[in-house]
Amino acid sequence: MAFEELLEDPVIQKYLHELVGPKGMPVAAAPPDGEVTDEELAEELGLELNDVRRALFILYENDLASYRRLRDEDSGWLTYLWTFEYDKIPEKLEEEMYRLLDALEDREQYEHDNEFYLCDVCGIRFEFGEAMDFGFECPECGSPVDAMENTALVQAMEDRIDALRDELNVEREETEA
Repeated sequence: MAFEELLEDPVIQKYLHELVGPKGMPVAAAPPDGEVTDEELAEELGLELNDVRRALFILYENDLASYRRLRDEDSGWLTYLWTFEYDKIPEKLEEEMYRLLDALEDREQYEHDNEFYLCDVCGIRFEFGEAMDFGFECPECGSPVDAMENTALVQAMEDRIDALRDELNVEREETEA
């Protein structure tokens, strides 16, 4: 898939934005064909060199860019020639989806396995043990804490987990009751 096609996808745009942030997005969104130096990118995009270098390093850390070094024979200075490797983006997005799925399943289990209490005044949520330790009173304001129903939250997590599993074509593991 060509860079242009990839970059038209809003999911990929969001992924790149999350990686490099707003200052690095012009770098991520304008990958040149072939090799380019950080100085050339900074000049071409009208950005600070440090912002370009930061974005390039983040892309490198995520296997979306690579570089090779050239040493100038006369001055001894190193020049870094960067290449963008956006063909790996679909694989990286899939890895992120699996990480999200694992985190959601862990959180769903936590929500399912615990009983929660809420201070309506402060909005602080406590596990049963914490609420009991505080005598079912909020340690911040002294108001009583009431049992909190989290069924809607658990259901929303289950729905999101099912959607992710469908997208990843992964079966849901049966849990013991």
